[in-house]
Amino acid sequence: MVSIQKSWVIDQNHSRLTVKDFLQKKQGFSRRLLTAIKQDGGSILIDNHPCYVSETLEPGHEVTVIFPEEAPSNIVPTKMDLDIIYEDEDHLVINKPAGQASMPSMTDRVYTLANGIAWYYQQKNHPATIHIVTRLDADTSGLVLVAKHRYVHSLLAEQQKQNSIHRMYEALVTGVLEQAEGTISAPISRKPPSIIEREVNWSAGQRAVTHYKTAASFSSASFLHIELETGRTHQIRVHFSNIGHPLLGDDLYGGEQTMISRQALHCAYIEWQHPFQKRKIKLKRELPSDMQKCLASLR
Repeated sequence: MVSIQKSWVIDQNHSRLTVKDFLQKKQGFSRRLLTAIKQDGGSILIDNHPCYVSETLEPGHEVTVIFPEEAPSNIVPTKMDLDIIYEDEDHLVINKPAGQASMPSMTDRVYTLANGIAWYYQQKNHPATIHIVTRLDADTSGLVLVAKHRYVHSLLAEQQKQNSIHRMYEALVTGVLEQAEGTISAPISRKPPSIIEREVNWSAGQRAVTHYKTAASFSSASFLHIELETGRTHQIRVHFSNIGHPLLGDDLYGGEQTMISRQALHCAYIEWQHPFQKRKIKLKRELPSDMQKCLASLR
């Protein structure tokens, strides 16, 4: 099995740093990750020779980190045809179909997206567990970003905190919005006693902000482009239901179900900064057939 590794050539700006400071302060390594490398079979090299993290770097040194194989997860590998639309040594982007959960749960331990990724990794002899960065609800379709190892997962998690992983959703909602473009800012919390349903709760909810723009209006529905400033569970569904425009097909939050059998929500676009190549990756996928059919019936 091939080990995951990363290398950097030290320039004048980073000389005189210790290996530890370079990795932690310049490359985003956590203390926990450095400890795992030391204790779980990884290694850190300078010019292909083992080194101590206290050693001082000089211009021209090549620092290489060889990551230990990640502990196997209990996710069952399940053969499935993943719609992989982008892959490099650090990322996967998969177009998830509606009706498939992102991660296993008590009700489905075998047929989730993570099960398919586990099987894919097994075929590729990829020495990492499953790190889904941008999960989608089971009945939401669209683009899902996956980190292929825990180091890049930590870097992408930091991008998420800084709101620099951008996603655009397309949705069909009930009725015509009074304002064609706007922002919904309303805190969201779990709705007791349910463990699934969420609600707007002004006293106990967490900050939640949704931006939308109407792409097309019809007599009984609207087609929206939506971007999230925060990422609360069910945020889009809760926000539009709360303002009286639930998503078509959303039985949990009051959506009309005669035109589509699941919430009409699709993650159509994703953009993020590649943490090593310092370039933007921008990907888009069109609406799935059920939403296209629903949209056509409204025209």
